[in-house]
Amino acid sequence: MISIKNVSKRYHTRYGWKTILDNISFDLKKGEKIGILGRNGAGKSTLIRLMSGVEPPSSGTIERNMNISWPLAFSGAFQGSLTGMDNLRFICRLYDVDFDYVKKFTEDFSELGDYLYEPVKKYSSGMKARLAFALSLSVEFDCYLIDEVIAVGDSRFSAKCKYELFEKRKDRAIILVSHSPSSIKAYCDNAMVLDQGKMYQFDTIDDAYKYYNEKA
Repeated sequence: MISIKNVSKRYHTRYGWKTILDNISFDLKKGEKIGILGRNGAGKSTLIRLMSGVEPPSSGTIERNMNISWPLAFSGAFQGSLTGMDNLRFICRLYDVDFDYVKKFTEDFSELGDYLYEPVKKYSSGMKARLAFALSLSVEFDCYLIDEVIAVGDSRFSAKCKYELFEKRKDRAIILVSHSPSSIKAYCDNAMVLDQGKMYQFDTIDDAYKYYNEKA
């Protein structure tokens, strides 16, 4: 289980402190798939970063009793002066996974070819996303965090991503943050709405969708 308890996140701006997430609490059980709806700027990506441990909360606690992915296609943690392959080696050491397996999976899945041996700072944003997505899927996590990345690349590559994530790993827990209700309905068991820093929970996806359309 992942337990989010009274979590808030604030950032300091030139106009003072700005609260992005305000006293949020919810649990995610093993195998559960929850969608989080929210307008642009609602704090969805911030929540994903906090859950993955990329950033700490300003207050509250996040208890992780499952192995959690970094945000899929998140490339901010790559060392730009190192090659894609060097970054891959670092991931293997960090998560103690088999290098040969991860290398083959990433080569096949990312379709980056010789660019894997080029510095990541030379990659386009799409190439970085492909590398990050491939590395995310090469490590077996109990829970995957997805931040609007299902449409990475062309339609063929996007379909390949969906198959790997939602079919081959359909027994895993998922948090999918999106402003697209159709994506939430397609891949999630239930949904919550993040609105002005507050998290609203509902009995069904339809109830969440109704609130999202009417008030969020």
